[in-house]
Amino acid sequence: MAKTLDSIIGAIGNTPLVRLDRLVKHYGCKGTILAKLDHLNPGFSKKDRAALGVIEAAERDGTLRPGQTVVELTSGNMGTGLAIICGIKGYPFVAVMSKGNSLERARMMSALGAEVVLVDQLPESRSGEVSGADLAEVDRVATELTKELGAFRADQFRRVGNPRSHEQMTGPELWEQSGGRIDAFCDFVGSGGTLAGTSKFLRSQNPDIKCYPIEPEGAAVIAGQDAVKPEHPIQGGGYIMGDLDFLRGLSWDGFLQVDGDKARQTSRDLARLEGIFAGFSAGANVAGAIELLKGPHEGQTIAVVICDSGLKYLSTDLFA
Repeated sequence: MAKTLDSIIGAIGNTPLVRLDRLVKHYGCKGTILAKLDHLNPGFSKKDRAALGVIEAAERDGTLRPGQTVVELTSGNMGTGLAIICGIKGYPFVAVMSKGNSLERARMMSALGAEVVLVDQLPESRSGEVSGADLAEVDRVATELTKELGAFRADQFRRVGNPRSHEQMTGPELWEQSGGRIDAFCDFVGSGGTLAGTSKFLRSQNPDIKCYPIEPEGAAVIAGQDAVKPEHPIQGGGYIMGDLDFLRGLSWDGFLQVDGDKARQTSRDLARLEGIFAGFSAGANVAGAIELLKGPHEGQTIAVVICDSGLKYLSTDLFA
């Protein structure tokens, strides 16, 4: 039996790794997809890891003072993780989020004790689709609030506690649970923390493991393409940011693109065939893995992260 935990923070990480054999068969592929069920973290997403990494690193180096307010922009997942951790550790937390993200996320953060500031989308933006320009407006509001409150900015796009949490937790867990039998890893890029940290660890164990960023089709700026179709429904990433801090100096073995329809359908297939009720970005990750099995990694093993829960999207068209 597992020991009794001192707090819910101890339940972050060590999520199950599951083979998606039914889905692989459904898509007519040869090989294996290993899915890390990070939607089973306490905040129902992989961002619990990054939130914990950022806060504990700031505590260690003294940049976060006892009782200081924490502010962060979020699509909902990082904010939920921060709400949990800040609540346990005694830091007031203000989450700043675009109204283009699903309402469930705001309600969950509020229930966990966060103050939630919702920012209007820009006039040209589509409801339910957060653009890079929308995110820039959220960042502006978060920056103003940080100054006004004398707060600590969690800054998931720059604080190294984000990728380090995946280098120290997600990567080692994948390696141990798979017995080191991983040929490739792919991940839909938001801040880039999961892709960077996990890739670094896996390559440190086996330099032959191939690693791939996933971006929305038509907005693959990391791949060096022009953003001809910046609008997409895959919340939590694909912000058309081609120079992410965490990806600098890293090389990739190729680039994958997934459109919103494919991500949506793959999420639905995950639920129907595998009993895994996950969000848009998890669908994008699995769709990317399927593409690899149909191409350069036929017959091999691809690892992905199930980023968050489908419960956070019930007000969207994901499962309509």
